[in-house]
Amino acid sequence: MKKILLSIFIFIISLTKVNALSLAPNAKSAILIEASTGEIIYQKDAEAKLAPASMTKMMSLVLIMEEIESGKLKWNEKIRVSENAASMGGSQIYLEAGEEMTVKDLVKGIAMASGNDAVVALAERISGTEEEFVKKMNEKAKFLGLSNTNFENSTGLDSENHYSSAKDMALIAKELVKHKKILEFSSTYEDYLRQNTNKKFWLVNTNKLIKTYEGMDGLKTGFTESAMYCLTATALRNNMRLIGVIMGENTSKQRNEEMSSMLDYGFNSYTVNNLVKKNQIVDKYYNPKSSSLKTDVITNEDINILNKKGKDKRKVTYEVKLDNKDLPIKKNEVVGKLIAKENNKELFKVDVVAAKDIDKANILELFIRNIKEFLNGKYIF
Repeated sequence: MKKILLSIFIFIISLTKVNALSLAPNAKSAILIEASTGEIIYQKDAEAKLAPASMTKMMSLVLIMEEIESGKLKWNEKIRVSENAASMGGSQIYLEAGEEMTVKDLVKGIAMASGNDAVVALAERISGTEEEFVKKMNEKAKFLGLSNTNFENSTGLDSENHYSSAKDMALIAKELVKHKKILEFSSTYEDYLRQNTNKKFWLVNTNKLIKTYEGMDGLKTGFTESAMYCLTATALRNNMRLIGVIMGENTSKQRNEEMSSMLDYGFNSYTVNNLVKKNQIVDKYYNPKSSSLKTDVITNEDINILNKKGKDKRKVTYEVKLDNKDLPIKKNEVVGKLIAKENNKELFKVDVVAAKDIDKANILELFIRNIKEFLNGKYIF
């Protein structure tokens, strides 16, 4: 009897493992991560180098959003479309050479309709040529620590040495969702370009899960003959954001079904608990030559810990390591790292920033400070 019960138990456990490993059975590669921590919940050949198709545009959008947020590019700026941009094949919003369109509408065309012409138009505006923009894409890939990615274009059109992996795509998506504005576009199912003209153009989101999956608000589909059907999707439920990547599916229906199953598994099995709140003071930045001596150091995002439902919360601690930086330091400038640890093992690092400007002390401030330190038996110099 005991042997029979043991056999049944082993069988049930084996089924559980099969189910966990079969979240994306038809995909060439797949991964599921929790966005705030980057922790991997599920993966299948996640570092395989594959054609990423239009998921490439996530990296293009990262650079575009950085330009906008830095003030170098304005949402209402009108971009004049070149012959080269207008000639792009594949998915497009049918831009004409010489046409002018706002940055906002071009971004909308990329995020919703995957417009190759739109992304090249913005690439040329930012870097002069698409080739120079692609160099920036690869530089950003190195900065993010992506080891299985190389871009040859900004669109994702098939090219021999243009590749990425599910894991790298997830990390690009993790970077992109930090720019909250992009989710306003990627979560919109339908909209229009060229409103109030005789060339009004209907945009429909290529990610059909926007309409059917609870909490879905992005992010980027992809298809070429080489890449087959791909999808990077993100959904938010109960303060937990998941990012899933599926590459190399045979049909869009199969891709969407397996993405839904993967996300369901994550939301049903995991939860996040807060370790540090956004703007929480985690340390003091001390510099004897600064006007304020000590300045609060904060995080510019919530820092969460991924926990398996039904299990005890993980015991995670953190320490802060500050950089030795030259003054002055601007508000929100990175001044060090917060390192999360579990059982003295590093889980992840996040930036910490100055809560306000840190200016150099003037001569009078330093003189008075030195007098006080001298009276206390200490010296600054």
